Amino acid sequence: MRKRLAFLVFLAGAVGAGVLFAEEIAVRHPEGVVRGFLRLRSADGTVVANGDLIQSSRGDRVTSRLVFHFKDGSLQDETAIFSQRGRFRLLSDHMVQRGPSFPYSLEVSIDAASGRVTVRHGKDGAEKVIEERMELPSDLANGVILSLLKNIPTNVSTTVSMVVATPKPRLVHLVITRAGEDPFSVGRASYKATRFNVKIEIGGLAGLIAPLVGKQPKDTAVWILGGEAPGFLKSEGPFFQGGPIWRIELASPDYPRTTAPR
Repeated sequence: MRKRLAFLVFLAGAVGAGVLFAEEIAVRHPEGVVRGFLRLRSADGTVVANGDLIQSSRGDRVTSRLVFHFKDGSLQDETAIFSQRGRFRLLSDHMVQRGPSFPYSLEVSIDAASGRVTVRHGKDGAEKVIEERMELPSDLANGVILSLLKNIPTNVSTTVSMVVATPKPRLVHLVITRAGEDPFSVGRASYKATRFNVKIEIGGLAGLIAPLVGKQPKDTAVWILGGEAPGFLKSEGPFFQGGPIWRIELASPDYPRTTAPR
């Protein structure tokens, strides 16, 4: 537990009516082609990175890439491939963190079918590689959290699995609960967003010790607009254990000023 948990999570909540444990999330709103622009802000509102969400689909197979380019040159880049034939199921995930914004460079590759997990980590140019075969559950959520949140009924509490690097790979649970509704507006139109809370449960003896030694990962909050076409609005949480709280929010393009047509 002295080593940091590295993870990418966008989430939030409070307990609802029903509970689902270790179960794949049913597809209520199939994913398709998406291109979105994001900003990453620190707690004081300073923009620390700009982000891109690029998603494509072919049949029931979806490829989703989320990349953040930091102002200090750091990079976080994650690509997940998953199927959505009735239920969401992760096929593979590849995540990279590097640069001064992170405690050390990290690259995690997951092949869900074979259970092969490869972790490359290092600091000051010294890289180490860990390769393991793991029994990975079918509800693995690496890289697909946003898709899952858009499909979870708002009246239930759900538990899914995730691989984290400590840097040794290990399996943890994400407990996703509904925390309430928060109002927001766009122009004169008013809406309500469902706020979810995502808690990492380490499990085992390490999970019992973590809160006592200050190693329990902080929760992440995520706001989702529900309805017929659910959408991500923002999230607040750390990108790695012990890291600062960063806010991911939607961004609109900035256009250069042009002379108005006569």
